[in-house]
Amino acid sequence: MNLPPTEAAPPLLDLANVTVMRGQKVVLDRISLRIGVNEHVALLGPNGCGKSTLIKTITRECYPIANEGSSITILGERRWNVFELRSLLGIVSNDLMALCTGEATGMDVVLSGFFSSTRIFPNHTIDPEQPERAEAALGQLGVSHLVKRAVEEMSSGEAKRVLIARALVHKPRALLFDEPCNSLDIAAQRSLRETMRSLANSGIGIILVTHELADIVPEIERVVLMAKGRIVADGQKEKVLRAETLSRVFGLKVGLTRHGGYYNIR
Repeated sequence: MNLPPTEAAPPLLDLANVTVMRGQKVVLDRISLRIGVNEHVALLGPNGCGKSTLIKTITRECYPIANEGSSITILGERRWNVFELRSLLGIVSNDLMALCTGEATGMDVVLSGFFSSTRIFPNHTIDPEQPERAEAALGQLGVSHLVKRAVEEMSSGEAKRVLIARALVHKPRALLFDEPCNSLDIAAQRSLRETMRSLANSGIGIILVTHELADIVPEIERVVLMAKGRIVADGQKEKVLRAETLSRVFGLKVGLTRHGGYYNIR
């Protein structure tokens, strides 16, 4: 269930007139967006619209242009130690999965979440309780059997669950899913969406980035629709997900069906 932000708790995210360039191209164009700590929000739009860059801006992998009137606060703070920030935001992305070495085990990947890294390096000191917390996170996702299995021996669905366990291990304030169902078969997609539903119902905030309507699980009540680096609609799912709006944004005529709380294009 979504809970609105209160005066005592600053929003998870508050962007005002944020512009981000990658090379010579403007990827985010004067974006303003406010998301509460416990909200479940989907950022929806075609490939190349700026969704993933927005996530990278939140996690400080990309930085905005310093314009007058432009600002970003995360949990009420303008300045963050990047490693501290990433311990508060659980990130699940295909980019991150690609950086995990194939020889790393499920335990290695989850433990790396404590260090905001992609594996365990010689300079990392593992506290005794951290492996216990890693095993608990893997158990929560139903993949305890992957503790000693190498990533290269896992299916795509198994590897994605290990990555979610990595995101959960330090008990973050919110989870950021970036195109979570990419590269998964139909069964693994369904399983992952059920996992997202369970996590949403546990009370943790979720920001989902996707171009697939079917990824928007019923518990996500707000949709931010993006196109060409800008927000073109933001509001309740039922008001934003309309055939004429999606047809305009995705550049083709679509129809919509809804079944069991899910929307699909026909």
